Amino acid sequence: MPAYWIAHVEVTDEALYGEYAKIATEAIAAHGGEFLARAGRYKQLEGNDRARNVVAVFPTFDDAIACYESPRYQEAVGFAKRSSTRDLVVVEA
Repeated sequence: MPAYWIAHVEVTDEALYGEYAKIATEAIAAHGGEFLARAGRYKQLEGNDRARNVVAVFPTFDDAIACYESPRYQEAVGFAKRSSTRDLVVVEA
């Protein structure tokens, strides 16, 4: 069963966040993930508004978790924590 990463992000430092995005994209692909949405048009209906909304799909829930826990993605997280406020959830389909 596929699983989805759903992230809501407020970027506070575009340059530093760009470093996160480069590394994260590589790590996500290495775990079979692919982006379905990245910062496209949106309308906030409830909750906290964050202008960047990202959805990635992975082959399985375990692949999604393995990606997040991987050393390469954790390297990316270091950049994300210094350049954004974000929420990230993994949802199995």
